[in-house]
Amino acid sequence: MSGINFKVEAFEGPLDLLLQLIQQLEIDIYDIPMAEITDQYLEYIHMMKELELDVASEYLVMAATLLAIKSKMLLPKQELEIDFEDFDDSVDPRDELVEKLMEYKRFKEAARQLKEKESERNFYFGKAPMDLGEYDTSSKQANLDVSLNDMLGAFHKMLRRKKLNQPLHTRITKQEISIDQRMNEVMDYIEATDGRVVFEDLFEASTKDELIVTFLAVLELMKRRQIGVSQSRSFATLYVFSRGEEEA
Repeated sequence: MSGINFKVEAFEGPLDLLLQLIQQLEIDIYDIPMAEITDQYLEYIHMMKELELDVASEYLVMAATLLAIKSKMLLPKQELEIDFEDFDDSVDPRDELVEKLMEYKRFKEAARQLKEKESERNFYFGKAPMDLGEYDTSSKQANLDVSLNDMLGAFHKMLRRKKLNQPLHTRITKQEISIDQRMNEVMDYIEATDGRVVFEDLFEASTKDELIVTFLAVLELMKRRQIGVSQSRSFATLYVFSRGEEEA
């Protein structure tokens, strides 16, 4: 019997050991030669004992299982009918073991892929969240009906709806977008519509950068109390109105 070198710490359990034995011996997992694989498995168990390593009970249970399958396959059919009355000789006694090995192999491959994704994610660096606390006037202005969280939620839904209806365009060349200029455009648009517009109507741009600048412009106008935002009830449509119109 040719010996195989093992690294004990490399195995995560009896199924892991069996898979590696199958790979090293170039065995077809759907047609496992039980005599050979059982001998190699027991050799590994004996090696662990010789090294005075604790053999986990699960390894011993698997050894017993392999020996039982090996015995069933070696016995003639006539003896099987006598000694194993409930045994159906039309069923391969290896089927259950193969099913467990394939299931373990699938989980092991999934774990490997997740580990790779984790390693890849370590090369990405996310931008720290912006502090928008200065724009949150809900606690400072009693006459502001909509909080910053409501605004962010509405903006997120609007972005998602635009992306589903028509993918947002991406510009290759960088173009500076002035927030001050966009603030003036927002005010002109509101004044041109009798001082009150639907929140989403302010976001006609097709690029993500322009949408973000528009949102920041709206927040800045709210901070300066040039505009306000209201809704009739929770989750209802947001309306942006001119403060000058409100005061009048």
